[in-house]
Amino acid sequence: MQSRTGESQHPLPASTLYSEDLAPIPVDKRTWTTWNYAALWISMSLCIPTYMLASSLIEGGMNWWQAILTIFLGNTIVLVPMVLNGHAGAKYGIPFPVLARASFGTSGANIPALLRAIVACGWFGIQTWIGGFALYQMFRLWMPALETLPPVFPASFGLQTGPAICFFLFWLLNMYVIYLGVESIKKLLVFKAFFLPVAALALLFWAISAGNGLGPILEQPSKFVNTADFFAFFFPALTGMVGFWATLSLNIPDFTRYAKSQKAQIKGQIIGLPPSMTLFSFIGVVVTSATTIIYGTTIWDPLVLAGKFENKLIVSLAMIAVAISTLATNIAANMVSPANDFANLAPAKINFRTGGYITGVIGILIFPWKLIADPSGYIFTWLVGYSSLLGPVGGIMIADYFFVRKQQLITSELYNATGIYSFKNGFNPAALVALLLGILPNVPGFLTTIQLIPADSVPAWISHLYNYAWFVGFLVSGLVYLAMMRSYQPLPSNELPHVAFD
Repeated sequence: MQSRTGESQHPLPASTLYSEDLAPIPVDKRTWTTWNYAALWISMSLCIPTYMLASSLIEGGMNWWQAILTIFLGNTIVLVPMVLNGHAGAKYGIPFPVLARASFGTSGANIPALLRAIVACGWFGIQTWIGGFALYQMFRLWMPALETLPPVFPASFGLQTGPAICFFLFWLLNMYVIYLGVESIKKLLVFKAFFLPVAALALLFWAISAGNGLGPILEQPSKFVNTADFFAFFFPALTGMVGFWATLSLNIPDFTRYAKSQKAQIKGQIIGLPPSMTLFSFIGVVVTSATTIIYGTTIWDPLVLAGKFENKLIVSLAMIAVAISTLATNIAANMVSPANDFANLAPAKINFRTGGYITGVIGILIFPWKLIADPSGYIFTWLVGYSSLLGPVGGIMIADYFFVRKQQLITSELYNATGIYSFKNGFNPAALVALLLGILPNVPGFLTTIQLIPADSVPAWISHLYNYAWFVGFLVSGLVYLAMMRSYQPLPSNELPHVAFD
């Protein structure tokens, strides 16, 4: 039971499921306001991948307003599961892995946690490639021989020697920061908060000036010749936009557990997420459209664009700044969470530092340079691909919390390995079946997209489901879970805990 102060009347059970990091945050320690959440989203939205998200749509054929509308719609859609999953964090003060125990079981919760961790490893690889390529753009100005080094890797790797060296150097720098500890990144995060908005605005003004004003830039037409071609690109692109924050839509309780109220997390996310993503994306759209006018070709990668500037000092300063801000974002957003998730698997054998090293190795094995080499790889393979894994998890968790349990949880039982959330040996069969059935419809489309099987080996309508991967997985898993849990009886209301607010 819980008191009105939000603290347990009975102590939480001493078990392997409990740690200080996973314990519920008492109400008097929940201090985040609306503006804390708005600031959090503004900070997370201002990153190179957000810029590339928008400019990849331009490169893919959209005009400026089609790209901006797609991004705004995607972020407005993902805001819904973001706020819904955030509700339990704000109400009970619990993080994502603990909330997942209610639906997946006390042991089964490791499955969604690991799915999220693998995706974070991929993002770590992408950000590390971006930071390493920024170093390459700088070094090649001062050491031209870096561009003509003989190939070391097989042609199938698609990896040139010069960029590869800089990538591994930047990767080692990330590993060194993990060795030092996360505290070392705080000053870099402050630097990022000041630098990136200024750099983005400077790039915007350059594009408007060099592109002869905003008018010619925004007049760049769509490359789609008919409506059918547009929608064939639009729907997977929209799914990719939703997929961009699909990870955070699951583990948002990690942040909302500090909310002063439900209003704070809801209003803060509404104010912070769609507007900041859309605004920063607009800069990417304008600059990318301007490159078509200025250079006669569309350049969607800001690092490639910066490399075209002639002033060595300006390019060097810009690339160093990008590398530092990318390092800060990478450690904070893509390293801490998966490192903890891996450590949680075997606390006696894997500590935070080892978990960080595991993340780093997987980040290389995912071949991040291939994922962002072109818009189709970035959107269709990476963003849409992992959304097909995370959409089902979101559907199950929201169905469980809002429809099966009616927003009522027994906090102490979430930390009890043999309690009501242990189901069968720590796993909830309904959640596992629903997860599998939610992923299954998207598998054929994914396999044809990465060309592991021929496109004509499965019916077109089945492979096209992949264009809606997050939506298909979310709905299928959510509905299957509800159907399988319809006979499940949560505890009567008189046995449920009282909390400070709803």
